[in-house]
Amino acid sequence: MTKQKLVLVGNGMAGVRCIEEIIKLEPAQYEITIFGSEPYPNYNRIQLSKVLQGDTTIKDITINDWNWYEENHILLYPGETVVRIDPKGQMVLTDKGRQVDYDKLILATGSLPFMLPIPGAEKPGVSAFRDIKDCEKMIDYAKSYKKAAVIGGGLLGLEAARGLLNLGMEVSVVHLSDYLMERQLDQTAGQLLQKELELQGMNFYLEKQTKEIIGDGKVEGLLFSDGEVVPADLVVMAVGIRPNVQLAKDSGIPVNRGILVNDFMETEIANVYAVGECAEHRGTVYGLVAPLYEQGKVLAKAICGQETKAYLGSTVSTQLKVSGVDVFSAGEIFENEPIKTMKVFDDYRGMYKKILIRDGKIIGAVLFGDTSEGNKLLRLIKKGADIFEYTESAQSEQTGTSFVASLPDEEIICGCNGVTKGTIVNAIQTQGLTSAEQVKGCTNACRSCGGCKPLVTDLLEYTLGDKLNKADQKEPICGCTTLTRDEVVEAIREKGLSHTREVMNVLGWKTEDGCSKCRPALNYYLGMLDPIKYHDERESRFVNERMHANIQKDGTYSVVPRMYGGVTNAEELRKIADVAEKYAVPLIKLTGGQRIDLLGVKKEDLPKMWADLDMPSGYAYGKSLRTVKTCVGESFCRFGTQDSIGMGIRMEKKFERLSTPHKVKMAVSACPRNCAESGIKDLGVVGVDGAWELYVGGNGGTHLRAADLLCKVKTQDEVMEMTGAYIQYYRETANYLERTSKWVERMGLDQIKSVLEDKETRDVLNRRMDEALTVLKDPWQEAINSSDIRKELYETVKVPVDMK
Repeated sequence: MTKQKLVLVGNGMAGVRCIEEIIKLEPAQYEITIFGSEPYPNYNRIQLSKVLQGDTTIKDITINDWNWYEENHILLYPGETVVRIDPKGQMVLTDKGRQVDYDKLILATGSLPFMLPIPGAEKPGVSAFRDIKDCEKMIDYAKSYKKAAVIGGGLLGLEAARGLLNLGMEVSVVHLSDYLMERQLDQTAGQLLQKELELQGMNFYLEKQTKEIIGDGKVEGLLFSDGEVVPADLVVMAVGIRPNVQLAKDSGIPVNRGILVNDFMETEIANVYAVGECAEHRGTVYGLVAPLYEQGKVLAKAICGQETKAYLGSTVSTQLKVSGVDVFSAGEIFENEPIKTMKVFDDYRGMYKKILIRDGKIIGAVLFGDTSEGNKLLRLIKKGADIFEYTESAQSEQTGTSFVASLPDEEIICGCNGVTKGTIVNAIQTQGLTSAEQVKGCTNACRSCGGCKPLVTDLLEYTLGDKLNKADQKEPICGCTTLTRDEVVEAIREKGLSHTREVMNVLGWKTEDGCSKCRPALNYYLGMLDPIKYHDERESRFVNERMHANIQKDGTYSVVPRMYGGVTNAEELRKIADVAEKYAVPLIKLTGGQRIDLLGVKKEDLPKMWADLDMPSGYAYGKSLRTVKTCVGESFCRFGTQDSIGMGIRMEKKFERLSTPHKVKMAVSACPRNCAESGIKDLGVVGVDGAWELYVGGNGGTHLRAADLLCKVKTQDEVMEMTGAYIQYYRETANYLERTSKWVERMGLDQIKSVLEDKETRDVLNRRMDEALTVLKDPWQEAINSSDIRKELYETVKVPVDMK
């Protein structure tokens, strides 16, 4: 039988999900062609904020990779845009002159970011936040500029702001309303969210209307209608989206706000369908993924000629994390007569719950801080349940009855993908699933926003009971393996593995070369376990670490010589000045770590510059000790109680160049006034009368965290002993790229104290630390003495793209 030709315009989440459903129903019915304007396979746009925040990579958010298209005999044209449709001739034409015939055509053109039509919007430095290209633009800007303004205090704007904070920018959020996320939250929840985000470092300008983006040739700031000006180098517009309907409109397909469709997603033109954010159904255009997937299922059955229920619209709910804060809303969220409310507000724990009731029926809900009841409330809202059904279920949970056990099999667990409890339980029982990751692969639950993962985990526990292996619930170190960090480390130790390739081969890696997550991690774990025998693999390190300098936006480098404890002398300053003059360094900048940064150095000048400096590297690029910041101490300060400079220099000289899971910053203050900011460092030391206090797990960056008091000791030797044991314990138990602030929270301060309080354990940890320190050499001297490395410095670095 000759296959019919099915063309999909748009390679996004809604359209490709519809294709997935078609393949399930009738895998041999259609010859499928997909056109996507972006040069990527189908990816999860919801997770773009995590890419911007640096929590994941493009590869990690890919839903269907290139192999999927090939395996399903789908012809994909990435980076190619359909510019015209001929409905009569049933043919599409692309921007590359390609003509393709169709029997059925699905339009899934998505939406476009709304850009405010204000003066200056065309300036360099203005960006939307909609696709990978926008992410790359913002990441690129953050390398050279420090001030960002995000216009829009909705979900998208706040996620962009969080990402820019992670990139080290100062972020101001500008919003027209008087509180954040006013479409999803009420005023109380919106104000609670603002308070949390201000603690993270965001600045807010509410009830502000942007009149102009100012700047001479590039963005320099925002001018509000009231005359106030906010400085900015980068402006991100996140004020909303609009359906992308121009192609349909130009082709004679009826549109309103979106492409008009009926209850089976058919347009008014024969054999042409529309799905997703570009489609308008019964006067509504949906922007959330769950309704779009519901549409896709209906369309798939209709286009396969199978009987299906009509799509009658969706009850919209939002359950997600906004910059690490859990929020949920569904149904009606605003109070007015005759609506009654049930509210709980716990200011101490930052939790807020509001349930809206009309005529005794639950019609809406808002949750902040704790969203565990989100799915239950959504179910009750959809069925128009009586408020007593909610209160009775809450009482049963207090008596120990499992919430997931009380759910019917038809209950939707994953709203994004429409996966029911029955589907998940059946898959667990018949497929032998034991982890949320396996459930995702088998059923699509957790595949989109991930908000349902706690419920999926509860279902695993409910279904498997005592048979559930808790170890299976741990996260693998990356997508190349199912093994956790602890399993990999234990296997390396037990099997005596000595090379990253050997680890991948013996432990059954899914990908031959690994990825940008696991290669550096394996390199670290191997070196940590056997520092004497292991030879560091430079090819498994990022370009900054291989070059011993930080790469900048324009391809030049930043060079930071080490200054122990922030102390220098006339000779060192003279060297730096001479070198800066000799190599025409464009910018000399004092850093927050009490050092001097030489910015704009050409790659080919790096070996000669380091040779001329004849100073050790400050490791401003390394996963190692960066700096030990000090105050002037008792020698000069009238408040100083201890020799903070001497203590800091001693610490820095001992632990410099030591590989650690992430960067480590230390500080020593001579008195509780804490001028060296010891209270927000990975390890901070504070001098008091006759003693030293050690603080751990602090972070002065975007995830601000005050350090916890670890212990109090009397002598410098005791400071060194406790510091060595603490850092070694961190080295041996932390995940790669886990800061000490996260590690302390995960391990628990009491657990860390109990380990380090034992003198014998401290001695063992320090012996292993000393062993690691004995093999350390100045890597820059190795670099300039090695012909291979010297050659690399002068040539283009040939490494996989994701390592650059």
